Amino acid sequence: MNPDSIFDIERFEPRHFRWHAHDHIGVITLDRPERKNPLTFDSYAELRDLFRNLRSIRSVRAIVIMGAGGNFCSGGDVHEIIGPLTTMDAAGLLAFTQMTGDLVKAMRGCPQPIIAAVDGVCAGAGAILAMASDFRLGTALARTAFLFTRVGLAGCDMGACAILPRIIGHGRAAELLYTGRVMSAQEGLAWGFFNRLEDREALLGAALELAGEIARGPTFAHAMTKRMLHEEWHLPIDAAIDAEAQAQVQCMQTQDFHRAYHAFVEKQNPRFEGN
Repeated sequence: MNPDSIFDIERFEPRHFRWHAHDHIGVITLDRPERKNPLTFDSYAELRDLFRNLRSIRSVRAIVIMGAGGNFCSGGDVHEIIGPLTTMDAAGLLAFTQMTGDLVKAMRGCPQPIIAAVDGVCAGAGAILAMASDFRLGTALARTAFLFTRVGLAGCDMGACAILPRIIGHGRAAELLYTGRVMSAQEGLAWGFFNRLEDREALLGAALELAGEIARGPTFAHAMTKRMLHEEWHLPIDAAIDAEAQAQVQCMQTQDFHRAYHAFVEKQNPRFEGN
């Protein structure tokens, strides 16, 4: 079976964000610039479904997620999400929080590495989208805030208490999640939240360049790296070493591994094909 036949990525036309795929790179653009690209019930769900479907897509090897109009994402839309939440019963609220959590699970579960290109406002659920990505490139104007306490909620939203400390450390994560304050771009870089900062004009190009480098690499092996980075969080060191031994056995049985060897013997650069 053609793995792309389950979900026709070539005809995919999302209703709540923009999608473009070229040269094995998929680009998601949150596109409500007049409101700093907030999320709605529908955009949460559509993003979740896209990342779930990408598990079966071999033609897309890396993802870039960005926002339009000089901002990344301002989080959940106050009028379209926060207001309605105040009228829901516990069952409805749980359905919502599980759905938003499923978006992060889908991002972590899709095999393609995800690069967040962060400019301007990156707040609330927008900060979570950046956090859940595999790489984060920012600009000096990036302002990241986990705002949940400012609306009377806990900082433990969409995996923040599990993932953020692993990126920037427990104490720094606690400060951001308790206070809801803005993390500046320079703080984000120094703390390891951002891989690097780029000029605003160069941000998308840098994200696409990194995505292209990943897309040209061994797709199966990259997916395995992403999987093991996620799964080994809860493993003791000895168990992690054993798991990695099994993972490398699978990689060593791919054609890309053999292509790399023959290319080395012939003093050429390998051309990986993802199998």
